[in-house]
Amino acid sequence: MREDWPMPLSDEELRILHEIEANLTETDPRLVAQVSETTLYRHAARAIKWAAVGFVAGLVLLIATFITATALGFLGFLIMLGSLLVIERNARKLGRAGMENLTSSLREGSVGGFFDSASRRWRDRGSDEPGA
Repeated sequence: MREDWPMPLSDEELRILHEIEANLTETDPRLVAQVSETTLYRHAARAIKWAAVGFVAGLVLLIATFITATALGFLGFLIMLGSLLVIERNARKLGRAGMENLTSSLREGSVGGFFDSASRRWRDRGSDEPGA
């Protein structure tokens, strides 16, 4: 038998697994909610978002202090460099599938709903005009 094939769980193993899940849900519901909501995609996107904030902060530090205090300006540059490395690493983790997952959730979320309803209102407005 090949080792890379998944083995189905026995009835006893499934029962034990369900007991563990029920006990965990009962003892720490916040952990269960946090783990069930967090995916690799969300974690990487959150890291990219904070790295972008760090990049902007480093840029502001660089621009504000480079002429007067070169050491602080260099620190701003290092912050920017580190932020870009975090962005690059997490963008690789996301890959194409992760980016499509995130953008589809944005399209289905509040932003997509707003633009869909705005375009619908615009089309409805055009059909109400005489001669249309």
